[in-house]
Amino acid sequence: MEKNIQMHAGKKLIRVLMFTLVISSMSVLMFNFVLPEISKEFELTTSQVSWVTSSYSLIYGIGTVIYGKLADRFQLKNLLTIGLLFFAFGSLIGLASNTFWMVLVARCLQSVGAAAIPATAMLIPLRYFPPEQRGSAMGTVFVGLAIGSALGPVISALIVSVANWRWLFCIPLFSLLTLPFYRQYLQNEEGQRSGQFDWIGGILLATTITFLLLGITNESWLFSIFGLLALVLFLIRIRSVSEPFVQPELFKNNNYTLGLLIAFLISGIGFSLQFLSPLLLAQVQQLQPGWVGFAMVPAAVASAVLGRMGGKLADFRGNSYLFFVASGLLLACFILLSTFTGVSPVLIAIFLIFGNVGQTFIMIALSNSVSITLKKEQQGVGMGLFSMVNFIAGGVASGVYGKLVDLGSNVLWNPLNVTPNGSIYSNIYLVLIALLIGILLFSYFQLARSKEKSKIKI
Repeated sequence: MEKNIQMHAGKKLIRVLMFTLVISSMSVLMFNFVLPEISKEFELTTSQVSWVTSSYSLIYGIGTVIYGKLADRFQLKNLLTIGLLFFAFGSLIGLASNTFWMVLVARCLQSVGAAAIPATAMLIPLRYFPPEQRGSAMGTVFVGLAIGSALGPVISALIVSVANWRWLFCIPLFSLLTLPFYRQYLQNEEGQRSGQFDWIGGILLATTITFLLLGITNESWLFSIFGLLALVLFLIRIRSVSEPFVQPELFKNNNYTLGLLIAFLISGIGFSLQFLSPLLLAQVQQLQPGWVGFAMVPAAVASAVLGRMGGKLADFRGNSYLFFVASGLLLACFILLSTFTGVSPVLIAIFLIFGNVGQTFIMIALSNSVSITLKKEQQGVGMGLFSMVNFIAGGVASGVYGKLVDLGSNVLWNPLNVTPNGSIYSNIYLVLIALLIGILLFSYFQLARSKEKSKIKI
């Protein structure tokens, strides 16, 4: 009886969560399209105004781990309530902003609140659905992300065409509509762990991520050294206190550690679809900024429509099956992009459908696979680290891709590509093909080895 009630609550929650994720992912993306207007209004350089997005991303990535850790100790409904209130409070400050520092404070407060959402998105499928149904639940989570990614550029363009860019801050206020449902359906569960919270360990981890990402994005050795120093102090800290921010035994779980590594590599590869595609469409296909956003909408819509199908495939055929299907879609996308770099934007938009659907499927498979390796008391911080790893991979990848595009190339490595334009993009996609094949082979042999070990145990 209790399981039926929990399942009923889970089905309600997953729909509410999907709406929350739509709002959240839209908020992440929308301001990317109005940075030139903010720069012009406040007379700022591009590097200065970029803090509107980079500060949000930094706090968002770090916050996912902190909320995940807190979710192991406190009621999820209370954490989410605090998060959504911060999200809305930051939006109100943004609406009233008349100086750049107010805009920056607004975005920081928004990200402090919004970071609670990915923690919730990872934990609700784990806590409210049995293992055989988690794939579908995870699929619904990624549907919300895909819909938000599709609507973000369109809504941003529509609002800016008829009103001031500050009205973009109104969108997150809709997340408050979900609070009564979360308060009603989230259980009053007690925390799994007790004792003092290791704030020093959390601060050291946040410092590590901040300086490493700043070092990569700014190509600064000084920031990178500070980041590595903070990492050493963090590792010392978690081994020297009784209740560390992250239990060292978490990383002794080989399946979990391997899942994090593969997730980092796959996220970095998949980030090329978000980072390189707009540049390709603008520089090679010569599309105007508004049309670039619309060209990427079909891929996001396809991911939203097919996301639940990916989750069901994971439930019925297994995570490994979905992983290899998704990898095939990603490979098809990169092969087409590398071979036909200079073709019509319409064809590029079609190629991106394969890639975006593949990336959505592969993240469903990975998140589901990683979740089942965790003990109940490790789920919050474990899945928080999983989300953070994806974020770090995106930050690292953007720095690498940006540097490669700036360097350019006059030589085509793909012999099948006959178009003279965009050789650097073709070459990058060719390298990504090789990396993805390497990951596929490694995963295949790792899976075969795991099956062999299970036979021996039997």
